[in-house]
Order: sequence, then C-alpha cells, then structure tokens
Amino acid sequence: MNSKNTNTKEKILKTALKLFAKNGYEAVSMEQIAKVVNIKAPSIYKHYKGKRDIFNSIIKRMEENDSENADKFDMPEEPLKANAKAYKNVSVENLISYGKLMFKYWTEEEFSSDFRKMLTLEQYKNSEMHNLFQNYLSLGPLNYVTDIFKSMTDTYEEAENLALRFYGPMFLMYSVYDVSEDKAGVFAELENYFENFKNSIDLKIKEA
Repeated sequence: MNSKNTNTKEKILKTALKLFAKNGYEAVSMEQIAKVVNIKAPSIYKHYKGKRDIFNSIIKRMEENDSENADKFDMPEEPLKANAKAYKNVSVENLISYGKLMFKYWTEEEFSSDFRKMLTLEQYKNSEMHNLFQNYLSLGPLNYVTDIFKSMTDTYEEAENLALRFYGPMFLMYSVYDVSEDKAGVFAELENYFENFKNSIDLKIKEA
C-alpha cells in the first residue's frame, strides 16, 4: 500500500471514530464518513470492508496502545494469577506515574479520547459497547488496580478499598476534564490528589 493510500486509510479511521464519538456508532454511515474525509463513497471500500471493519481496526489500535503504555512503566499485562511476580514489582510511585499517563492518554490524546467518548455515549445502547466501556474505563481498570494492591496489603477488602480510593476520583475527573475550560487545572488537581493518596498509602504499608 502506497503512502497516499496509507494516509487515506488512517484519515478514514480517525474521522470515523470522531463521528462515532459525536453522533454514536449506529447513527453514522459509511457515506457520511466518506463525505467528511472528502472522498467518493465507493472509494472508502478500497480501504475498509464496511463500518464493522473500521470498528475492529479501532479496537485493534486501542489494544496496541494499551500494550505500549504498560511497557512504558513496566506495568503487568497478564492477569494476576498468570504473573503474580509482575504485580509485586509495582510500587505506589509507579502506579501513580502510570495513572497520570493514563489520565492524559484518555483526555489529551485525540484517538483515545474519542474512543472514550464513543463508549460513554454508546454504553447503554448495546451490550458490546457496554462491555467495552466496563473493560476499558470502569471495572477493568478498577479490578486491575485492585490486583496491584493485593500485592501490597493483607486482605482483599483493603485492596479493593484502596483501588476505589485511587481510581474513583480519576474516573470522575474524566467528565470534569471534558467540560472544564481549565484543563491544566483539572490535571493539577489530580496530581495533588495522587500526592495526598501516596502519603496515606505509605503509612498504611508501613503499618501492615
């Protein structure tokens, strides 16, 4: 595939996701995507078989991004049962650095931000979108953080409580960020919260 075709395919992917985030997946047609990309409707099928093919490519891109982000901070990618040692190697400082990265990833990076908005919009419309929302933004990250804290604490209840304290405000602040005119201020608030959280966590671990 030549560079022109590659650029067009990438433009289609990003344009489609932006339309899905604004109008909802079901409401957007291939013809609408082609119009915004400024190509003839039949030409879009040279790059993608259909809207589902575009959607699958979006999911694939998100999976690749997840792996890259985890690698940056040596965060475990496998389930806890599959690699408990990797979870034990995660420090509170590392988790907080990763949390900051992920917040910026979900808010400042256009592709992932549009993906988040699409899932938020579509989560109540069909089970697939609901499951994706849970996996990427709700129960998925909450359970992941709980597993990390399991390696730092004595009980599941304590790990779950710490995970809620860590991830709950972060999840809430996605919506705050979206409507705020002071984006930097929202991130500064999150940084301050994480610093206070870290101080309280250090005491808990020392006492455990």
